[in-house]
Amino acid sequence: MNAVERRTIADFGEQWTRYPENVGIYASDDMLADLCAPLLDPAELRGLSVADVGSGSGRTAVMLARRGAKVTAIEPSSAFDVLQRNTAGLDIRCLRLRGEEIPADGFDLVTSFGVIHHIPDPLPTMRAIFNSLRPGGRVLIWVYGREGNGLYLSIFGPLRAVTTRLPHCVLSGLCWLLGGIASAYGCVAERLPLPMANYFRRVFMQMPADVRRLIIYDQLNPAWAKYYRREEVEQLLADAGFSDIRLHHRHEYSWTAIGTKL
Repeated sequence: MNAVERRTIADFGEQWTRYPENVGIYASDDMLADLCAPLLDPAELRGLSVADVGSGSGRTAVMLARRGAKVTAIEPSSAFDVLQRNTAGLDIRCLRLRGEEIPADGFDLVTSFGVIHHIPDPLPTMRAIFNSLRPGGRVLIWVYGREGNGLYLSIFGPLRAVTTRLPHCVLSGLCWLLGGIASAYGCVAERLPLPMANYFRRVFMQMPADVRRLIIYDQLNPAWAKYYRREEVEQLLADAGFSDIRLHHRHEYSWTAIGTKL
């Protein structure tokens, strides 16, 4: 594990320790359906053995368990204690491991939402996921997309060169300011066809103000973040051994992808 990966894991450990709550639409069945659609119907989850790689504070793991899956939540950071507290009483096994250390338990499905794009070299993790699945098992990931993010990257790309080095208190204050600006943009995007208007209408503006600030913090805090082109996502899954790969351009700014272990 290199220095950037160690720092990114530490960044998320601090983030999810400071922001441990998963409430409202941010952690709802509707959000899970939005993350899975149209590649996987959440109704299919009932009874499946599912591993969630990069569980953080447990948001996805809890959503999966509520739909009847038997979940293994995998998280390497210091937020592991938060994960355990947030999943207590549910059919969720918590393992403090990196993604590439996922056990080969013959899972029916492995999910990883918002994680792969924070791993500098994700191929070992994707190969480990492949090996952890039973024959016919599937992987479902969600990653930042480069397509549709031109305006965002022109602003936040240079900004991240600074914000990834800021102490928490300063970054948190900046997110209050940026949260107000983003919310104002979202109000205008509800009426005009601005860049990323679909995302702002259907996702960002549906969140309460504190979650909007968390979303911004999540963008500006981690040491490593990659924005994937469609062909890069397809190649990553193919290189890991997956077949029947399908992608969805979620809200025209990110990629959801599913693949099968034949």
